[in-house]
Parts: sequence; structure tokens; C-alpha cells
Amino acid sequence: MTCYPHVDIKVLEKRKDTHMKRKFLLFLVFTLACTGMMLQTSSLTVTAQSLPISLEFNGSVLTTEIAPILRRGLTMVPANILFEAMDAETSWDSQTRTLSGTVLGKTIRIISGQNTMLLNNESIKLALESELIGGRLFVHARSIVEALGGTVTWEAASRSLNINIEIANPRNVIFFHPDGFGLSHWGSLRTLIAGTDGKINWDRLPHLAPYTGHMKDGITGTSHGGATVHAYGVKVLRDSFGLDGTEAITALSGKRMSIMEEAIDAGFATALIQTGSITEPGTAAFVASVAERGNHAEIARQLIESGVDVIMGGGERDMLPEGVKGRHGAGRRTDGLNLIERARQLGYTVVYTRDELMALPANTTKVLGVFASGHTFNDRTEEALRTAGLPLYVLTAPSIAEMSGKALEIISRNPKTQNTGFFMVAEEEGTDNFPNNANAPGSFEAGKRADTAFGVFADFVENNPETLLITAADSNAGNMNIDDAEPGVALGNVAINTNSEGVNVEAPLDGVDGAGSNPFVSAKGADGIERSFSVIWASPHDLSTGILARAKGLNAEKLSRLGVVDNTDIYRIMYYTLFDRWLD
Repeated sequence: MTCYPHVDIKVLEKRKDTHMKRKFLLFLVFTLACTGMMLQTSSLTVTAQSLPISLEFNGSVLTTEIAPILRRGLTMVPANILFEAMDAETSWDSQTRTLSGTVLGKTIRIISGQNTMLLNNESIKLALESELIGGRLFVHARSIVEALGGTVTWEAASRSLNINIEIANPRNVIFFHPDGFGLSHWGSLRTLIAGTDGKINWDRLPHLAPYTGHMKDGITGTSHGGATVHAYGVKVLRDSFGLDGTEAITALSGKRMSIMEEAIDAGFATALIQTGSITEPGTAAFVASVAERGNHAEIARQLIESGVDVIMGGGERDMLPEGVKGRHGAGRRTDGLNLIERARQLGYTVVYTRDELMALPANTTKVLGVFASGHTFNDRTEEALRTAGLPLYVLTAPSIAEMSGKALEIISRNPKTQNTGFFMVAEEEGTDNFPNNANAPGSFEAGKRADTAFGVFADFVENNPETLLITAADSNAGNMNIDDAEPGVALGNVAINTNSEGVNVEAPLDGVDGAGSNPFVSAKGADGIERSFSVIWASPHDLSTGILARAKGLNAEKLSRLGVVDNTDIYRIMYYTLFDRWLD
């Protein structure tokens, strides 16, 4: 028999009860602690979920009158807030419940209630249907932003939607080429229209430098050779049109294309504006290359098929087949090609007069302006024009200022301009052809028109500072100059040189209607006096010196810092502005 020590049963029960109470107390404390933690976590969750959704765009917080919302776990944001952050231009049609406009250079169209949008006319699927809430169109942010090339991140703790998207920095270049107008031409024009103490629009371009235009094989630039240098940035033979003689050119950029062709490839909107025929080299050499300057049919074909958005000038006869009558006369192409119809197939709206140009619909982005059979001016002597009863300029054609102003309006609303920028080359050809005919009234009229265009361009640059306006001629046509004359007295002759026998050789002075007519009269000077003057010509040909390059706007200081500007430097400055790369 086993014996156990004596144990008090009541003591054991009491100890057991105490132990159970302790265990229960520990359990209760643990339970309460866990419940508190759960309540705290729940409270934090409720607090976070009650926060309004905030929007950040490229690091900046966007203020919204109506906060973004969640639909099926996806964030919907007010479309106007999103697109305004991207500097978009949009409009709302309440009847069709459609938002449309241009965003980062792309057209966009969103209809409330649909889960697709049109981006550059391509249908893009959205993760959620857009919907009207509180009178505002809400869209799925991520679908929109990623379609535009951006990224979206969601921070759940702060309920913040972070949008990052690259905003382009568009830049524009306007190269205006008043062909043949040198420093003496501008000085003479200033005296005529602004007086001896006045200033003209040309003077609004503050950066300037002497221009040298020599070619690979000559001191004096030619119109087609000079334009080719401007377009490619390398010296070429004088008889060159988009080529070096008959050889293809490697541009200063290292590419086998002109600066305008590079601009087209890079997504810039482009324009070529011309008062002569569209086949004139000052503009056409930027997109056409031919071995013979006189091959107008091929130049016109290359120009129409170049991809340039806005083309204006004369030259209808080189766009139509022989025997086909156009708005301004008959065609002369021998290949049967109708370039007017070809232009329409390529999406151009074709206009023929000033009135038609000015009446173009606001949504037009591709335009071919055909304003004359040949040039929009009649480049003959005063005497020949008087005999034929012809005006200096075709009366129905727009001036260079009118063409340029309308072209700027059209090209500015092009989505490519919104995203990348534009490149425009404009030329007043009358400033060369009238001096080549020693036609002083015609030269002054062409100069006035060019100066009015400078006013249009200068105004645009002042309102759009991301634009470079640069100008130069490639030669000095006739070296026009002026001298005092007796008021109201018909002009005579002036000695211009001596012959081999040392005898002065005389030439007639030019007046308001040619040789032997009355002198010109200037605008009043600061003293209130009008002054009579005659025009003196050195030659009917293009000459080399006395040319000034000027610039205004973005990177214009590059021109004056060079001190003397070579014709290749015009290309360099334009290229730097378009592509942010200075070429040595």
C-alpha cells in the first residue's frame, strides 16, 4: 500500500481557482489589446478611404472643383482639368456630348458614355466609359495618359494619382528672303516711305550683320545657287538647284536632305510662300533638286509631292498639261500630268485668288495657293508696262504679307505645330526682278510689300517668342541708290563711269514713271520737309556686296555674335533653332 502525505483538499481548490482567474485575466488583456489594434487599423483604413483623391501632374498638384472618383477600382478625373494641364485646346458640344480638340499636337475626340476615343482619327479603347458627373465629363485617367505617351502611378496611402507626361517645347523658324534687296535698297525705301529720319518694319529686327554670299566658283551668288546653300548649309557651284551642279549634296548636318526635308521628317509643320512662280529657287530649292533651273515641270512636281503643308505662289502653267485651261491661263506641261488634281488627291485645298484664300474654312491645314499663270507680278520695265497697260502686280493675287499672314494662321493650328513647331520659307521675288529691269517704281512697290510682311512676321514673333525670324538676300540686284533731285523737274542723265578714252558715260536717272519722268518725293522727315530724289542704278545684274542679314526672336543673337554672316551660317542658325544642334 502506497502512502501519500496529507493534502488539504480545500487548499488545492483555492490554488486552482486563483490560477484560472489569472489565465482568464491574461486572456482578457490579450483580447482587448488585439481588439484595440484592430479598431486602430480599421480607423486608419476608414480615414484613408475618406480622403479625396488628389492629382499631381509632372510633380505639381492640380486643383479640381470636383474631385476625381473611383469606378470599379479605377480613377476617373475631370477631362477639362487633365487636358488644361497639357495646354490643350478643347471644345465641348453639349448636343452630341462630345469633347474634341488638340492635345500635345494630336487631335482628340471623346463622346460621353463610350469606352473609346479617337486619337488622330485612330480608335483607342478606354478601360472605362467616359461619363458626365455634375455637368463635367469624367474620363479614365490612365487610358488617356498612356495613349498620349505618359505614365500614371497610384499611391494608395495618400490616395494620390501621379501623372507624368513629356510636354513638347515647340520652336518655329521663319526665313524671309526678299530676293535681291540689299542695304542700299532698304535705305532708299526707308527714305521714300518713312522720311529721312524714320524707321520701317525691317528695322524691327534688332540683330544684324553683313552677309557674304560667295559660291564655290564665284564671288556673286545666284538665286538658285544661293537658295541651295541656304537649304543645305554647304557651298555649291553657282549653277545649282538643290544639287551641287549635277551631284547630290550631303548637307552640313551630314544627311542627304535639305533642312526642310529634315524638318518634315522630324514632324514640323512646313510652308513655302512665294510671290513668283512656285518653281522659283528661293523657296523651291528647299525641296526640289534638278540639274537644269529651267526644268519647271519637274520642279513643280517635286514641290507638290514634297509633303510641305502650305504652298503658295504663281506658276499654274507648270501644274497643268498642255492644252488644259486653268483659272489663270493654259498649261504647258508635256508629260500630261495634272498637278492641281494631284494636289487635291494629296489632301490640299486649292485656292486661286486673294478672296478665296481669305475665305478658307478655319479647320484647313493643307493649302495650295495658285495665284497666277507665272509670277504674281509683271517684271518688265516701266516703259514696257505702260505700253502694255499692265499693273505691277496681278490684281487678284494676295500680297506677300497677305499670303504670309494667312499661312501663319493656317500653320499655327496644325497639330504638328502644337507638338513640334513649324518651318516657313517665304520669298518676295519682285524685289529682285524689278531691279533687274531697272524699274524703280516696281522695286519700291515690291519693297513696300516686303516691309509689310516684315511687320506681320515681327508681330508674330513678339506674340510667339519661341520663333526665330531671320532674313537675308543672296545678292544685291542692281545696287539701287538715290540722290537729290530738283522738285517737279523731269530727270536727266548722270555719269556712271568713263570709257576707254576717259570720257564719262551717262545713264538715265529713274523717276516715278521711268527715265525722264519727275523725281520721287519722300515722306516728311523730323523737320517736316519732303525731299525729292532720283534713283540711280549701277547695273541690271545681281551684284555681290552691300547685303545685310537680320534676325529677331529665338536665337537671333547668334547672328550678331558672328560679326559677319556667311550664306552657310543662315542654315546653321536655322538648324540650331529647329534641332538644338550647332554645326561646325
